[in-house]
Amino acid sequence: QVHLVESGGGSVQSGGSLRLSCAASGYRYSTYYMAWFRQAPGKEREGVAAIDSGGYTSYADSVEGRFTISQDNAKNTLYLQMNSLKPEDTAMYYCAADRVEWVLLPKYTFWGQGTQVTVSS
Repeated sequence: QVHLVESGGGSVQSGGSLRLSCAASGYRYSTYYMAWFRQAPGKEREGVAAIDSGGYTSYADSVEGRFTISQDNAKNTLYLQMNSLKPEDTAMYYCAADRVEWVLLPKYTFWGQGTQVTVSS
């Protein structure tokens, strides 16, 4: 059974940085597509960044140049390095996994429970 656990969220001031982690278990990690999503109160879940098994990455325009998605296949772990954080980045952040390459579409089969990121001005 696929199990995803996010960590690394917290509260930071505008301009600060955070690194999110997503520990994956229950499947052969390198065969799945992975992504980060976020959802702010009252808003739809939006794709932030995605990565395939070959390391090819995709980013939402709103985070391009500030966020970096990466993965360590040996540790079955997905990361999201977030720099130059803005108040509008405040949201619950989720990692997702699927055998289908959804990229930034919120159609992934497996989801973590989320980790909160709060950015104050």
